[in-house]
Amino acid sequence: MKCPLNTVYLLLLFCFHGFAQSEDKPDAYNRKEVMIPMRDSIKLHTLIFIPKQQKEKLPFLMERTPYGVSRIPRPENFEYIKDMADEGYIFVYQDIRGKYESGGTYEELRASRNIADGKAIDESSDTNDTVDWLLKNIPHNNGKVGLYGISYDGWTAIIAATDPHPAIKAVSEQATPSDMFLNDDFHHNGAFRLSYGFEYAFLTESTKTDSLYQFSKYDTYDWYLDLGPLSNVNEKYFHGTLPSWNSFVSHPNNDIFWQKQALPSRLDHPRVPIQHVSGWWDQEDMVGPQATYQALEKRDKDNQNFIVIGPWNHGGWASGKGDSLGNINFDLPTGSYFRKEIQAKWFAYFLKGKGDGKFANAITFQTGSNQWKNYTAWPPKEAATRNLYFHADGKLSFDKPSAGEPKAFSSYVSDPSKPVPYRSRPIEETYGPGSRWYNWLTEDQRFVDNRPDVLSWETDTLTSDITVTGNIAARLFASTTGSDADWVVKLIDVYPDYYPKEPKMSGYELMIADDVFRGRFRNSFSRPEAITPGKVEAYAIDLHGADHVFKKGHRIMVQVQSSWFPVIDRNPQKYVPNIFEAKETDYQAATQQVYHSLGFASSIALPLTR
Repeated sequence: MKCPLNTVYLLLLFCFHGFAQSEDKPDAYNRKEVMIPMRDSIKLHTLIFIPKQQKEKLPFLMERTPYGVSRIPRPENFEYIKDMADEGYIFVYQDIRGKYESGGTYEELRASRNIADGKAIDESSDTNDTVDWLLKNIPHNNGKVGLYGISYDGWTAIIAATDPHPAIKAVSEQATPSDMFLNDDFHHNGAFRLSYGFEYAFLTESTKTDSLYQFSKYDTYDWYLDLGPLSNVNEKYFHGTLPSWNSFVSHPNNDIFWQKQALPSRLDHPRVPIQHVSGWWDQEDMVGPQATYQALEKRDKDNQNFIVIGPWNHGGWASGKGDSLGNINFDLPTGSYFRKEIQAKWFAYFLKGKGDGKFANAITFQTGSNQWKNYTAWPPKEAATRNLYFHADGKLSFDKPSAGEPKAFSSYVSDPSKPVPYRSRPIEETYGPGSRWYNWLTEDQRFVDNRPDVLSWETDTLTSDITVTGNIAARLFASTTGSDADWVVKLIDVYPDYYPKEPKMSGYELMIADDVFRGRFRNSFSRPEAITPGKVEAYAIDLHGADHVFKKGHRIMVQVQSSWFPVIDRNPQKYVPNIFEAKETDYQAATQQVYHSLGFASSIALPLTR
């Protein structure tokens, strides 16, 4: 069943692009709609906005999307690009191959072509063919093109930069996915993102346009629990018709399918200036831009690789002031600042030659202190790592456990029939009406405080600020009575029990860094191995980047649990070769033990700066 197209479109407009309209102004742009032929004769639906009052030859700013372009607002009324529209550009929007009004066949994250084959096509060739057509058919252009976009549109932008047309002079990829098995939309460290994968596959592949799945229950936690094993998805619902879901089932490990799709395998060095944009609380692709930046940084000989990270959710920089996210206030209009002072100036310099071009290699918004920071690299080289250790009494400390610790481990029972929800219930459909998906990473974690299957450790009240700037990692020593297990680790800023500045934030538990790790992949993401029941294993869990000040009077907390449902599928906790083919009888409760002894000292590695 499907939602009406106009409802879906409006949801997508917000969800994926972060678009919002400004107050309507008189039309300053002429709208032109064309079908542009590609090298294989397929035609792509393209929307072009040309300024009515054009005093000089102008560059193109182009976005290519699978989410439909027909209803995109005029540039002067489009908050995401308004600052650039006021400056004056020719704006181009295109339905990618096989979506909405474009011809051809859609392929999720289409494979890169063999460049030596002049007839082969991919998103890069389609971009280049479009640029060729624009240069020849749209008069009064200055011969320069910039690419930008959020989420999938960010991916099409960075893919175009792997083989850029000579006219492409700057790219701003924003919230691109980088590796769909390790850290972005569909998996995290091998753990499958169930609700997102199920709903996105249906959304993008059930029709040429986009449709929401019609759930029979508002609280999808219940629906996904009733679903049972993942094998029921094709048996009862998709029936093998959705290519993405079939790929999930066929490729449960990080095999060549995922490796070839991942950006690191497609990138070598920056061929044009590239700006990567990420949000600290991006619920979909927080890691993608950081991983893409780091992959290119290794071979950036010409200083063409830059990154911006702010206090945003997925695409949250594209509209609104950006002075808050959920319940968290930042005191500054970070979104409008990005659009005017960073994004607009970036393209003005590279496409129009305006400004001095002195962009910091890394620009981040430091939360806690709530101020913008410039760094010469990300992560900053001056950060020094210190371990924050778990202790038997539920304490966190920079002191390592001693031989006299009263207990070697803390334990809990993880039951797949009663998984820990990833956010407070009800858990609405991801892109459904009233969904709180967008801000769930800033949600108060006290909703799991009293669960017996969630462990917590925290520091004493801080007597001075602690600044964490860079990549955070957990080193967990743990055992299970099962033969597979998931480990969820959350680094949390606990506000004072009474917080006069904002009383409603008193005692608030804010996640700063978090992720899940599927135990079978502890030695290799390509070759999973069963866990030996009762054996203490070491798990290295990347919690990714942060720039945050834990303020004096706050506390630092770490939580560990073994389910995060239904954003992460239930681990059967009994090793099976392919969890997508597990049976209901494979799902079993297990006792998990997290160690905090001298020999097995679980810890969080924090990159500290002054």
